[in-house]
Amino acid sequence: AVAAEELGADGAYFRVHHFARQLASPFPLLAAVGARTKRIEIGTAVIDMRYENPLYMAEDAGAADLIAGGRLQLGISRGSPEPAADGQARFGYELAEGQDWSSLARGRAEVFRNAIAGRPVARSQRALARDGEPDLPIQPLSPGLPNRIWWGAATQASGRWAGEQGYNLLSSTLLLADDGRPFHIQQADQVRAYRAALAE
Repeated sequence: AVAAEELGADGAYFRVHHFARQLASPFPLLAAVGARTKRIEIGTAVIDMRYENPLYMAEDAGAADLIAGGRLQLGISRGSPEPAADGQARFGYELAEGQDWSSLARGRAEVFRNAIAGRPVARSQRALARDGEPDLPIQPLSPGLPNRIWWGAATQASGRWAGEQGYNLLSSTLLLADDGRPFHIQQADQVRAYRAALAE
């Protein structure tokens, strides 16, 4: 990343996969890169929300973004195919009856996004004593981070969903619903669907 910045590159992005001989825990590396660089964007493509505790991730992301001076660009999603067939279960995550990994990942992403926006997520002892609403946000908070979250979309439907939810779009190099047309044509359709949903 330091060399990339010296060469004039705009960013350094890291692919996140579990059970593979590569990066699996991005925030220590993002914080280190943020401390050693000054200008480039640093980010992920993508963090698989099936494996994440969204509040713990919010704390890590806030700290890493502050260390980097507000340069994180985080790609998140349901994730791409992983080496492990049951990796989430090994991390202690199981599906409830009627649940699927896509809806679970999207729900965790929303908890994460609300947390980094500073919405209270836990009750203090005082709030608990009066049966009040949550009054404690996660810490640290990094201003602007909620605007730098990108949803990794591998289908036209997920691209449209990202627009409906107000995410930035991280269009995948992987098509899960390939219809046989050239990749760039399918990707252009996805971007158009995203832009229309975002505008709506």
